[in-house]
Amino acid sequence: MTEFSIRPRRSMIFAPGDKPRMFSRALDMGADMVCIDLEDAVAPDDKDAARDGTVGVFRQFQPGTKIPETLVRINSLHSLEGLKDVTALLDLPNPPDGFMLAKVKSHGEIVMMDDLLVEAGANSVLHVMIETNDALEHAFQIAMASQRVQSLVFGAIDMAADLRTTPDWENLLFARSRVVHAAAGAGVDLIDVPWLDLENMDGLKDEAQRSARLGFSGKAAIHPKQIPILNDIFSPSVEEVDRARQIIAAFEAGDGGLVVYDGKLIEKPVLRSMQRIVAIASTR
Repeated sequence: MTEFSIRPRRSMIFAPGDKPRMFSRALDMGADMVCIDLEDAVAPDDKDAARDGTVGVFRQFQPGTKIPETLVRINSLHSLEGLKDVTALLDLPNPPDGFMLAKVKSHGEIVMMDDLLVEAGANSVLHVMIETNDALEHAFQIAMASQRVQSLVFGAIDMAADLRTTPDWENLLFARSRVVHAAAGAGVDLIDVPWLDLENMDGLKDEAQRSARLGFSGKAAIHPKQIPILNDIFSPSVEEVDRARQIIAAFEAGDGGLVVYDGKLIEKPVLRSMQRIVAIASTR
């Protein structure tokens, strides 16, 4: 089974699929992840042109292991447009680093996408949007459906509509907490919805700090000026990095599945969290 490297995912910015030139500019904005959006950002009549443009981008661009991680958000696999997206992108010699799956309802979609990636010989990973009530109900099974799943992405707007409420923090706290539980249980990253008010940077900081305290790994941005704030909030402290390195060294020196650090028993599942902290620190 393929092993996928741990990467920092503190910030993500979208580039609309019908404006491919914005993708190259987005690569230099400092985000850990750059995602071409073929779904919500593209009008129905422009889907084919956006898909063709995105394929053209990846014929020239060579995805790799360096920051930023390159993604494409495809249309729902329940739709013809989504199937067209997958077919076109998997026909490339170098598909994107990852695919973001929208409007997911069950783990079966993840299994199907994994099978398609295997058949195409692609090493792309998966980032799964939890934005429907069905996905919320099955979030842990979705996160565990494939080793390719590297993050869950919380979609507040669609989730709020499904739950018949508004996308305020308090109203969606239960939904966010449930997705935190699923991501933590599966050992994958968790990306929060973007803050939409560009004039309220204090609001951005407050919500990002709440997300970080709750257990999110990062947050999407809608403008470059939001990215430095997100990178700072979702970066570990110097003390956290030092502790992580010491715990990793203790595991490497030990010959069992657990170690004792600072008088406390540290089990092996903690190791991936420590490795993630060090991976984030390496981007500074």
